[in-house]
Amino acid sequence: MSLAAAGFIALAPGLVHAEGLSVLVNPGDQGEQSRYAVFNVWKSAVEQSLRRERAAAGMVINQSTDAAADLGATRSRLHDVFVAPAHVIGSAVRYGYVPVGSVDKSVQAVLAAPTSSPISNLSEAAGKRLGLPQQDSVVTYLLRGEVNASNSTIKRHFGAITESRYQDALLVCLQIRRCDVVAVERAVFDRWVAAGEPLKMVMQSKVVPGLAVAIKPGSPLQPEALRAALGSNLPATTGLKLQPVAASAFDYVSTLGYFTPRLLPGATVVEAAAVAQLMKAGAQYIDTRNDVEFKAGHAAGAKLVPYVEKSAKEADFKADEDKFDLSKLPADKNAPLVFACNGPECWKSFKASHAAVKAGYTKVHWFRGGFPEWRAANLPVETQP
Repeated sequence: MSLAAAGFIALAPGLVHAEGLSVLVNPGDQGEQSRYAVFNVWKSAVEQSLRRERAAAGMVINQSTDAAADLGATRSRLHDVFVAPAHVIGSAVRYGYVPVGSVDKSVQAVLAAPTSSPISNLSEAAGKRLGLPQQDSVVTYLLRGEVNASNSTIKRHFGAITESRYQDALLVCLQIRRCDVVAVERAVFDRWVAAGEPLKMVMQSKVVPGLAVAIKPGSPLQPEALRAALGSNLPATTGLKLQPVAASAFDYVSTLGYFTPRLLPGATVVEAAAVAQLMKAGAQYIDTRNDVEFKAGHAAGAKLVPYVEKSAKEADFKADEDKFDLSKLPADKNAPLVFACNGPECWKSFKASHAAVKAGYTKVHWFRGGFPEWRAANLPVETQP
């Protein structure tokens, strides 16, 4: 049972104000059994520590295996503490969370191919068959960003894509020649090579922090004290140490991956001040996030019409994989509409705007900055119980 990516939290003396905190734990890319083992060991450590400090009442520890959903939760500030992979923590830091620490094993995405392959770089992998983890994996996030940086998308750059929930299954994809290249963590690649697999690395991302911890702005928890408590509760059997981490360590990962385009044909991209003016003139603000996010905080006067997203976060997404109830939009196709979600990394409003344009709406405005920009502009916010 591997606990290599585990993080553990406890509250030291003086941190008993943690009562009622909401904590989210995403163990990251691991096998199914290891993922649940990591969470359960972590949960036990938290509960024992809080019980000792008599501060366990009201504490809620949430498990997640969906980093895409966690990204939305960081933008809506739904949790007080995040323990998660670098791309989730990077998003949290961008939206005001304070990094506490990270485990001392960093992560790097690599593109691997057989040593006999003529492919030697990302460009030469164009049109080839790619194997990669599911789209919310930090590896896929990093690869997506590198491909985007080359002015393409994963779907356009590669001829075919095979997804696997577990990275080790991608070795089989290479061995049976179903994949020409695969994207995995550098640690996984190194383990394969050490075991004698004839593989080479044809691309590598920059290094990002391993599993890390961040706390909500304004939290009563103190980063230094919390990091010390975390370190003291990280079992020696994991071989990991918790180390300080600066916000700047997440700059690279937080600029990659799921960022939406800056243009949307048929729609007008608008900023917060323009949205406020449009609403005063009668435009309807359509919030495409989920019910939990909407209740936690939304633009005053907004209407919730959730966009249920299953398609890839790419400009050439498959709309038929998603669900969006167009019947909840005004019947008048000339009615001015503003679509928004959770900022530049959130694709729901982009996709909803696209759906509205396709349905014949003539005055579609896409608020790319979404609720985080609205809130930052100190515009009216409402919550619901």
